[in-house]
Formats: sequence, C-alpha cells, structure tokens
Amino acid sequence: MRGELAATLRLAGPLVLSNLLQMAVYATDVIFLARLGQRDLAASSLGVAVVMLLMMAIIGVTGAVAPLIAAELGRRLHSVREVRRSARMGLWLAGAMGLIAIALCQGGETLLRATGQPADLADRAGGFVALLSLSLPMMGAAQVLRTVVAALGRPHYAMIITALAIAVNAAGNYAFIFGHFGFPALGLPGSALASILTSVVMVGAYVIAIRSDRVLRRYHLFGRFWRAEPERLRQMLVLGVPIALTLVAEGGLFSGAAFLMGRIGEVSLAAHAIALQIASIAFQVPYGVGQAATIRVGYHFGAADRAAIGRAGAAALLVSLCFSVLATAAMFAAPHAFLSAYIDVADPANARLVALATGFLFMAAVFQFSDGLQAVAAGALRGLQDTRVPMAIALAGYWLGGFATAYVLGFHTRLAGLGVWIGLAVGLTIAAVLLLARWIGRGRFHLLP
Repeated sequence: MRGELAATLRLAGPLVLSNLLQMAVYATDVIFLARLGQRDLAASSLGVAVVMLLMMAIIGVTGAVAPLIAAELGRRLHSVREVRRSARMGLWLAGAMGLIAIALCQGGETLLRATGQPADLADRAGGFVALLSLSLPMMGAAQVLRTVVAALGRPHYAMIITALAIAVNAAGNYAFIFGHFGFPALGLPGSALASILTSVVMVGAYVIAIRSDRVLRRYHLFGRFWRAEPERLRQMLVLGVPIALTLVAEGGLFSGAAFLMGRIGEVSLAAHAIALQIASIAFQVPYGVGQAATIRVGYHFGAADRAAIGRAGAAALLVSLCFSVLATAAMFAAPHAFLSAYIDVADPANARLVALATGFLFMAAVFQFSDGLQAVAAGALRGLQDTRVPMAIALAGYWLGGFATAYVLGFHTRLAGLGVWIGLAVGLTIAAVLLLARWIGRGRFHLLP
C-alpha cells in the first residue's frame, strides 16, 4: 500500500499542478475581464459556460485514451504500436469534435436567448462564444497529448506546458483586451483571441516535448498520422461517449446553474462566477488524483492484478479525502481572502456581490468531500473500463437530484441563488454515494479482470 500511495502521488502530483495551472489560465481571464465591469464579467461567464460544456464533451470522448493506453502498458504486448494507435485516434476525434463544436457555437446568441437571458447580455455573450469556440480543436488536441504523456510516465511535461500557457494567456489578455504592445483595445473579444493563441502554443509545445524526449520519441506518436484505425476508434467511442456524457452532465449542472443565476440577476451571476472559479480551483486536486487513479487502476487492470487494483483505488480515495479536509477548513476560515483575488472586498460598491459570493463559497466548502469522492471513484471505474453505469449515475444524480433541487429552491423559495448552490451540493452527494458504492462492489458487479 505504501508503494501504491507513492506511485499515485508521483503521478498525481504533476497532474494536480497541471490542473491548477490550467485553472490559473482561466482565472487570468476572469481577473482581466473583471476590470471591464460586472456586465462583461457576466457575459463572459455565460460564454465560458457554453464553450466549456462542449470542451468537456471533447475531453470525455478522447479521455478513453487514458484507460486504453494504461491497459496496454499493463499487458506489455505490442505496447508501442497500440499506444500510437490510441493517440492517433484521440487526436482525430479531438479535431473532428472541435470543428462540430465551432459550428454549434455560431448560434450562441440564439441558445442564450432560449434560456431566458436578457437580450443585451445574450448578444454580448453570443459573439464571445462564437469567437472563443475557435480554440476548441487545438484545446482538444492539447488535452489528448497531455493524457498520452502522463500515461507514458512523463506527467511533468503537462505541468511545464500549462505554466507556459499562463504566461501566454496573460500576455494575450493584456495586449488584446486593453490594447498594449501595439494592438487595438478589443475588450471582451480580446480575451477570446488570447485563448486561441494559448491553445496553439500549447499544442506546439507538446509536439516539441514529444519529439525531444528519448522515451516518448520511441512511440512515434505522429507516425502514419493519416492512417485510420477503425477498431481502435470504435473502442474509444464505446468507452469515451459515456465518459463525455458523464462530464457533460456534471458540467451541465454548473452551466445550468449559471443560466439560473442569469435569470435571478446580474449581481448573482457575477458572484456565482467568482465563487465557482474558487471552487473549481479546489476541485482540480481530486480531479487530478482521479486522473491518476484511471491510469494506475488501468495499468493493473491490463496486468489482471485484482489486489493491486484495489490498492490503487484506495490510495487515490485516501489522498482525495485528506485534501478535502484542508479545502473545507480553508473556505470556512477565510472566504474573503479567496474573494479578494478577484474583487475589492472592502469597496462598498461591491458589498452585495461580496455577501452573495461568501454564501456561495460556504456551500462550496460543504460539498468538497462529495466532489472529491465522486471524481476519484469515477476515475477509478474508468480504469476498469466501466463507463456506462457511471454515466447513468451522473445523469440521475446531477440532474434528477441536483438541478431539480437547484431550480425548486432557486425560484420557488426565498433562498434564490443560495438555493441553486444547495442543489449543486445535493447532486454531487448523490453521485458520490452511488459511484463509491459501485467501486466498493466492483467484484460483485463483475468489473474485475
């Protein structure tokens, strides 16, 4: 168990740091856009909710790369060829789905109006969505390459490249939003251009890293890139589509909450955006541990080692629980310290915004345990190539339990925005309990090799 904990931490550490750095990329956008005012911040929140929902679908389908590569490495049979096939089909899927997402986002304003958003807010966010969506094919490709290098034992590249992305994104926002370095001041669209530039740089950096590393180079990941692998593509879709629906169900819960907040009021939506940003940063730790669990469990699944499978899952769950204790304590103890990174909490003009965001952050502290457990349990089950039942659990928990509660409490009680966040906690808790029960009963459900 000590050996498995050490292996999990060695893999999860760089992945967690990479996830946190990725959130720093998104936080950079929020920090710059917050200087433009609450209206632009609210519009960007709606736009990012739409684009990130589509990004989650891309990450989900291509996420099948992780358990497939891990299992092949565990079997140690023709792993070079099989890894290359999985990486190639993952990149193909990322590109194809990215192009489809771009087409869908061109009608962003119509979609936002259909959800009941105010006309001026929908118009402002619609143009932002259409432009930001152009980054999706490259962002999807970067996520595939990130997964591949992590599964092949080089997770530190993801950390380094994401740190580079922060610098590129910050420089892009500074240049394009406010008009520096000789560029015109574009305001909200400038943030979308910065994201496009960042996605291109990330893919280029991964290509350079893969071609430069002695271990990664021997897999020839970009060799015969034109060659289709129908059977591998089928395997990825069988595993990846349920993963995508699971992630979209969870992401849709939070995106749906943003739409509900938009109907409650702009201040509530801005407070929701800030509190959710903080909660999302905290979530990146168990999410990274869950990614490590997929690889570690998948490796032992390929090796048909049942005892090691159990140790890998237990190690990941233990790490997640320990972090949840720290995150919950920090959010309860110093909410204003977190909020001050985004807004001036002492400014009387922000008093209403601070009060709402503080209440939402307290609810985020409450659901840290549920959020962490469901992320790691889902990751461990993916390592067992079990994705369909977890998808059903996600749909039922997040929507029948979570979103329904958020809607009822948000619009039919005096809780308003706080009721929406209670609904988020309910959805995550239902999913956590059911996913953990399935992991514990993995033998009874015939999930083991």
